[in-house]
Amino acid sequence: MKLPLDIRDLMTSGAKLRTEREKPIRIAIFVDVDAPDELVNAVQAALLPQTSGARLHVEACAPGEVLLVDDASDAVVAIAGPGTTLERSLASARDRFVPTVVLVLCEPAEAVSRRLAHPLLDTHAAEDAEAVVRALGTWLADRVSAKRLALAANFAFVRRAVAEESVKATAFQNGIIGTVAIIPGTDMPLMTANQAKMVLQIAAAYGETLGAERIKELAVVVGGGFAFRSVARQALAFIPGFGWAVKGAIGYSGTLAMGYAAVEYFERGGDVSGLADKLREARDRAVEVAGRARGRLGGTRPDALPAAPATLPEESQL
Repeated sequence: MKLPLDIRDLMTSGAKLRTEREKPIRIAIFVDVDAPDELVNAVQAALLPQTSGARLHVEACAPGEVLLVDDASDAVVAIAGPGTTLERSLASARDRFVPTVVLVLCEPAEAVSRRLAHPLLDTHAAEDAEAVVRALGTWLADRVSAKRLALAANFAFVRRAVAEESVKATAFQNGIIGTVAIIPGTDMPLMTANQAKMVLQIAAAYGETLGAERIKELAVVVGGGFAFRSVARQALAFIPGFGWAVKGAIGYSGTLAMGYAAVEYFERGGDVSGLADKLREARDRAVEVAGRARGRLGGTRPDALPAAPATLPEESQL
């Protein structure tokens, strides 16, 4: 079996991801002088740059003052207190079209949004500082999307949100591909290429090396994609009139399974050298589930389904 993986395209993608990780990041931090110390300390600890490509500008704001943001800033992170001290500074940042988020502790976000006349979706509140920081990570990954990998390279608390955005976007794309593919089999090369690039993006978010020596690990992703789709289609193809929906669901769920397996692996401190084994486990579990589903629905016995290969065919080795 010759795997539909364009190695040169994958290498080019890896080089682009390295470039994206090195993009400069500029974040302004507005601190209300009455903001709780617990939240201020948690945000400042989380926003501690790990490369020289990130720049932070921190200013305290007292009542009656207005802080101005540089138009070149990628985002404003405002740590609010109980009053309206930051209201005019926030309005100034919005007027410059700089993405601006307000963080607050132990107060409903709706109340803070009204008090500071700031959009609710850009206002995050929680009972503890760690939860606020997690919300900030998701917000940054969403609102500063053009520099997600640069954010991940500098701030560890953003990495999971950045990786999950890649997983969800790729799964959605593969679901569409599986649904609209007209010629049988034409979806497989596109899906597997997307999955390989997704894994590269996840690895990049967690700071792993992206080079030629890691292409073999991605071959396992491709082989796993074929194994999963082949068995799942056998398990569900007999449902009349809904083949398009089945293929879309397979593309979506199979990509999610691989993506989240990679995310959890890196979250637990794994590196790229062991990623292949983790993805193989995810592939085998998906094949087993599909086989059991086929058996329950009265089709071919699960033990008659083709097993996922433990290793890739010889002609597929890179």
